[in-house]
Amino acid sequence: MELDINSQREYTGQTKYGLALHTTTPELGLAMNYLASNTRSGVWNLERNLSSYIHQYLVEFIHPQTWEDLAFIAVAKGPGGFTGARIGVVTARTLGQQLNIPVFAISTLAAVAWNHLPSKSALAVQMPAQRGQVFAAIYQPLPDASGLNVLLPDSVFTQEAWQEKLANWKTSYQLIEAKSGLAATVTNVLELAYLEWQQGKRPDWSQALPFYGQHPVEI
Repeated sequence: MELDINSQREYTGQTKYGLALHTTTPELGLAMNYLASNTRSGVWNLERNLSSYIHQYLVEFIHPQTWEDLAFIAVAKGPGGFTGARIGVVTARTLGQQLNIPVFAISTLAAVAWNHLPSKSALAVQMPAQRGQVFAAIYQPLPDASGLNVLLPDSVFTQEAWQEKLANWKTSYQLIEAKSGLAATVTNVLELAYLEWQQGKRPDWSQALPFYGQHPVEI
């Protein structure tokens, strides 16, 4: 995928902005902020036109900022739709490589969990997968909303295996079902990435890989 980075070369100020993409559903979610404040976001139902129009929407969305105002990119890596997750991650990797900035690949399920803070209990997030299976993960919110501790990483389960996992879980948890409106959690993707940015993490674009419910694949 080629993005016309050179079309906006006028530098408008110190690079402080973060940009997030969410494409794991038929909707495109975009969010952008300045030092974790003044966040703006939008969601568009592009369905099969996502790959054709994502660049156009990106260019219009970041205005009046330019590509060079970006400090990092965040992207929802999945689980979710195979094609959508791939488009989002490829776009984020392309931007990260061409701009030489970090790319944070954030779990779709983690973004959903972040939407249910504050919580003292663990957050068990499940989402429908193909063939009657479920994607699921369990997170523990860190103190002062400083992030999420992964207790159970993103995995795919049969319904029976997931129910057994929950039945044998040793601590209290809140069960969350991720079914619709996931693109709107793009602001959570951005917030989680910014927390990692504050911790000094600077992941290379090549480390951003989609999660399909199996081992990540090279793209």
